Amino acid sequence: MTKMINGVDRQALFGTIDAVKADPALARFEFRVRNEWIDGGYNRSTVSAFHGTGQEIAHAAPFVLYNDEPPVLLSGDRGPNPVENLLHALAGCLTTTIVYHAAAKGIRVDVVRTRFEGDLDLRGFLGLSGEVRNGYEAIRAVFDIHGDLTLEQKRELMAMGPRFSPVFDVISNGTPVSCRLSEDVEAAAAA
Repeated sequence: MTKMINGVDRQALFGTIDAVKADPALARFEFRVRNEWIDGGYNRSTVSAFHGTGQEIAHAAPFVLYNDEPPVLLSGDRGPNPVENLLHALAGCLTTTIVYHAAAKGIRVDVVRTRFEGDLDLRGFLGLSGEVRNGYEAIRAVFDIHGDLTLEQKRELMAMGPRFSPVFDVISNGTPVSCRLSEDVEAAAAA
């Protein structure tokens, strides 16, 4: 077996698959983000650790992500807005899914590029219409996959993205989200 394909260590990949088959509890992960509002539409999220494979795992260094809105949406354009970040998350997850599944099948790819577009009507967000969704009405993605591949192989790889991507699943099937107020002022300040 070729060890590295598409930047993925296939031996480690199959080792992970075998470990999860042997102990399904290893597959349970909890990802976390902390967010703080700064000004206007500008806010900052920090990603520092997650729980997975039965243990707490810290990232090598915290990741800091920003959300803002462009001036036409009343803020300073200091970062992508949240719905653009959602497209970024979807693009990243679909791409990673395609590349990892290609590696597992021993298929080398040279390039995976995607273009995403999402249609959103602000009347939902602004509370002006109960007939309009608050979020995207539709998202379109176009994949450009290059390598020594037939058209059929490219189609097969592209189909793996939507089939196995966690972010695609969250967006297309919906995931229950609960929101609550932290009513303990001291605990909220310490968080």
